[in-house]
Amino acid sequence: MRETADAATQRGGEGARCDHTRDTEVEALFARVAEERGRLDLLVNNAWGGYERFDFSRFAAPFWEQPLRHWAGMFEAGVRAQLVASRSAVARMLPSRRGLIVHTTAWDRDKYLGNLVYDVAKAAVNRLAFGMARELKPHDIAVVALAPGLVGTERVRAAFAAAGRAPGNLESPEYIGRAVVALAGDANVLARSGQVLTVGELAGEYGFADVDGRRWPPFRIES
Repeated sequence: MRETADAATQRGGEGARCDHTRDTEVEALFARVAEERGRLDLLVNNAWGGYERFDFSRFAAPFWEQPLRHWAGMFEAGVRAQLVASRSAVARMLPSRRGLIVHTTAWDRDKYLGNLVYDVAKAAVNRLAFGMARELKPHDIAVVALAPGLVGTERVRAAFAAAGRAPGNLESPEYIGRAVVALAGDANVLARSGQVLTVGELAGEYGFADVDGRRWPPFRIES
């Protein structure tokens, strides 16, 4: 977590360490934002858990062979963490009657994601966006779920390397970042509220590309 905060600072932002499984730390972070910045316009929920000691070579193993710890990780450090952060963020968005909450997710037209716990957790994230959007619409705060493709993070690259694979379709983290920027700058983003969106489709609509100039299509599960 500290490495991520440092990386954000090095890129020109202001990183802050926060354990999203600790509600007091989350609330303290949002209180600091409100005190130092005076307002909050955007929240991107990307915190996730369940990958600790995860054997990616057995990602698609049947659920009865999967360790139950993955459920606790993905729902406590993933789904619940996004709910807690959203509650703190909304309290700072309501006074100005504006804001955007983005839940990062995995999605391909409601196809099965290949791992039961992961599939159910991501479906819950999508439903969070849907329900929050309904309740926040009267306050002009938009909520969407946003699905990238395969993002070339350190963990993803290590998992493919361990499996002896080197896929050529890894998106940079900046690609989804540019999708978020486009949504945040869209005056009509409230019309999308409650939807599951894909980075690939938004790239075509808003006209952005990845850092290498490529425009990756939406993530698709091989049949």
